Amino acid sequence: MRPQTSFIFDLDGTLTDSVYQNVFAWKAALDSEGIPLAMWRIHRKIGMSGGLMLKTLSRETGQEISAEQAQRLSKKHAEVYQDLRHQITALPGAIELLGTLTEEKLKWCIATSGGIETASINLKALGLDPQGVNLITRDDVKYGKPDPDLFLAAAQKLDAPTEQCLVIGDAVWDMLAARRSKATGIGLLSGGYDTGELERAGALRVYEDPLSLLQHLDEVASRP
Repeated sequence: MRPQTSFIFDLDGTLTDSVYQNVFAWKAALDSEGIPLAMWRIHRKIGMSGGLMLKTLSRETGQEISAEQAQRLSKKHAEVYQDLRHQITALPGAIELLGTLTEEKLKWCIATSGGIETASINLKALGLDPQGVNLITRDDVKYGKPDPDLFLAAAQKLDAPTEQCLVIGDAVWDMLAARRSKATGIGLLSGGYDTGELERAGALRVYEDPLSLLQHLDEVASRP
């Protein structure tokens, strides 16, 4: 019997239309601390762990962000994101894609750089219960993306070798983390990165969104 493909999904920008709400929430948080930063610069960091993101933003702005300030920023981000929850929807084909994988007995897991609070908002948009789905959040691992910890933990949860896993993500950080975990990266354009960026970061294939991936599932999935 040939090995079965297992799927590991990023969440924001991959399954849900939530990247720009994330950007806005971080912008509001940074503004509240008097840290000026253009929204496009914030967008380029979405998908990293919050801690690493703040560290890189600190480097770009030249302003030291203390541990206490980082806590306030994360709290403010979570509050604003919560206020925007009604704007967050499933991306085209996302619900159908997960349903198809389940029907075809292909294992899948969601691995997100966000904590359980923000993950729950996105899962609700997908009609999923956090208690009833294979889920790894930033709370479960020591390091976030682009370190491989999230995807290694997801593969372990699926009881699957990472070499037989496809990591589906919308950001270069997903592709870099996939490469470091020895999984195969599949990029989606739904988070705002272009094809060239995703391919240079290691994506084997790039599709527009979950619907496009569903329509080309036979190109990437090995059925049991």
